[in-house]
Amino acid sequence: MSEDLFAKEETRKELTRRSFLKLMGGLGLASLAGVTLGGLVAPAGGLVAPAVGYASTLASADVVPIAPDNPSIVYYQEFCLRGSCDACVRVCNEVQTVLGFWDKKVAQEIVCVNCGQCALVCPGKHGLPAIRERDETAVVFDALASPDYHVVVQTAPATRVALGEEFGLAPGTWVAGQQVAALRRLGFDAVLDTNFTADLTIMEEATEFLKRVVKGTYPLPMFTSCSPGWVKFMEYFYPALIPNVSTCMSPQQMFGALAKTYYAKARGLNPEKILSVSIMPCTAKKFEAQRPEMNAASRYWNNSLVSRDVDVVLTTRELARMIKARNIDFANLPVEGYDSLMGEDTGAAIIFGATGGVMEAALRTAYFFVTGVQPPQDLLYFTPVRGLVGIKEASVQINGVTVKVAVAHELKNARTVCDMVLAGNPNGWHFIEFMSCSGGCIGGGGQPRTAVPPTDPIRQARIDALYVKDAAEIQRASYENSEVLALYQNFLGEPYSALAKQLLHTTYVNRGPVV
Repeated sequence: MSEDLFAKEETRKELTRRSFLKLMGGLGLASLAGVTLGGLVAPAGGLVAPAVGYASTLASADVVPIAPDNPSIVYYQEFCLRGSCDACVRVCNEVQTVLGFWDKKVAQEIVCVNCGQCALVCPGKHGLPAIRERDETAVVFDALASPDYHVVVQTAPATRVALGEEFGLAPGTWVAGQQVAALRRLGFDAVLDTNFTADLTIMEEATEFLKRVVKGTYPLPMFTSCSPGWVKFMEYFYPALIPNVSTCMSPQQMFGALAKTYYAKARGLNPEKILSVSIMPCTAKKFEAQRPEMNAASRYWNNSLVSRDVDVVLTTRELARMIKARNIDFANLPVEGYDSLMGEDTGAAIIFGATGGVMEAALRTAYFFVTGVQPPQDLLYFTPVRGLVGIKEASVQINGVTVKVAVAHELKNARTVCDMVLAGNPNGWHFIEFMSCSGGCIGGGGQPRTAVPPTDPIRQARIDALYVKDAAEIQRASYENSEVLALYQNFLGEPYSALAKQLLHTTYVNRGPVV
């Protein structure tokens, strides 16, 4: 880069920073000086133990029960090694602590958090697993062939370090550009990026956290809400902790709501004719998309003809099948970039795919929100929350205040952390990230079955690729995303505004048994 271009780039960054600080001026978060962060602030009514009716004994089963109408996964009995294999039962009971932790005397349903980890470990027969994601590729092919729809697609960060495995590439191979090229060749009208709304999630989530700290209107510790398997687990087993969960929708759902409002307006499109598709590493995203709460665009337009925010969720494996069905030579595709308006990202968004990534991204932005200066190097390489340890803890100094954080992945570890919070939060955590799957989204139930069962070396290779890409980015914090800033300036107003809360925030459901 020439000196002149470098100077222009520095000027652009400074103007962006000034614009952002002006934008943040009304949030009342200029300083944490004098604020005391205590331990847990109890939800209304005080802390209560988990609802009566939870059991810790393994249910009598040799296969995980799957309801016929499960939106995420399907059971094919003819491919099951029933009687000689219990891989699905063990992962659901021992790793996710779902099967066997629900008293069948009071349960009114087959309890499933839709994480799909059973699909990853199932050996099956004839090379085909007995448990698979619910395939929706035909729906998408039909939509792409129809002139009636403008079909937009978003891609999650974890897909770009795993999709290549379906085409013989090594785990962790970065294939974001080839994925974009493949989606264009499949016929999508716009190829956009979930990373855009990952950065947006951080803007909203960091603001929410600081408002909780300053105003004390909601309890601490605050929990992340990006993982729909974790959210449903919490609704089933720890409904007393619902007030602790961030109200932010996941990046997938924020994107869906904006695709049919902000994007529709900017592109002059009828929101009724937009079909929103997401490419996710996660089978639980299929469940999340059909939750009745995830209909923000319809409420915004007051129009029942605007369909749900995300119409179809495809796993990484489903996208691979579509690419193969159209005989696209994936490995030799050119590297192409995302479309504009909702296609820019930062390094902070990229690391969302790894356990600890959401926490690290949030701390980078929270530090800037409070201090007005760029986060230090130790927050750009925040190693205490990285890696495959099940529960990680760290602390950060911001303006003389110590913020204590924790990270948990796999639901057995989430259970341990939730039990500690209910016991009075003895470690004094203020902010906790939860991911339902091992390694975070990179180990999601819809990822390639490169090894059955999955291995830590494969998970680590995917994680490493995300951090390498983050380190190489010029913009590594969410508030540096110029398209996100434009969204606030031109549409939302500011983080946590009335319109932001309408489109980007949600509520949760107590799924605990009635006794």
